[in-house]
Amino acid sequence: MQELVRIENIEKKYKNNSFYSLKGISFNIYKGEKFGIFGPNGAGKTTLISALCGTQSNYKGSVLYKYAAEYITVSAMKENIGYVPQDFAFHEELSVWDNLQYYGAIYGLNRIKKQEKIHELMGMMQLEEFKNRKLLHCSGGIKRRVNLAIALLHDPKILFLDEPTVGIDIDSKMEIMQYLENLNKKGMTIVYTSHELHEGEAFCNRVIILNQGKIVLEGKLPTVLKENKVHNLEALFLKSIRNEKFI
Repeated sequence: MQELVRIENIEKKYKNNSFYSLKGISFNIYKGEKFGIFGPNGAGKTTLISALCGTQSNYKGSVLYKYAAEYITVSAMKENIGYVPQDFAFHEELSVWDNLQYYGAIYGLNRIKKQEKIHELMGMMQLEEFKNRKLLHCSGGIKRRVNLAIALLHDPKILFLDEPTVGIDIDSKMEIMQYLENLNKKGMTIVYTSHELHEGEAFCNRVIILNQGKIVLEGKLPTVLKENKVHNLEALFLKSIRNEKFI
């Protein structure tokens, strides 16, 4: 497998905290993976994703991306990274169409490319009928789709998802996850974190589990399930966390 991201000894301690949010984190992400990051509240998931996609820079250690024949920093890779945060990242007072126009301009897309991409994403995510509706008046499912569409406007090579389906109905969840599957089949690397363990098990092919800022388990999902003699990600998660507490 071709290495895409190399993470080496990441450590992060927030001001006024007596503990490390991340402590000695090292692993690799490979091109074309659906890579899952799981852990209980406060385990360091969002801090780690923030470091990987460049919204968090004040940490020790290194995050390097393999681009062409060399390794580059997160800041140099930024235009090839898509990030869907847990919180909505758009302007609720603007319409679906105006939000996509605005963020397309932020990404620096030329006019023709921007219009083509917006029409493509609106079609794929079934947003056309909501084109002129202010996001303030849209459902959670529509807001999640717009959040995702914004992150995909610039055709990133790697997409980070922090709780991409939280708070939405089952139909919208299924549609979003199917769309992500299709993106991955076209070659996009996807890094996913969520408390939805059943969803994560169906989607991810390799995982890490964090607890108290450390990796307590890493590997291909079928392999680590077999090694730990459990049948699903939820049981693996609980076993990993409980074992770590007694180390």
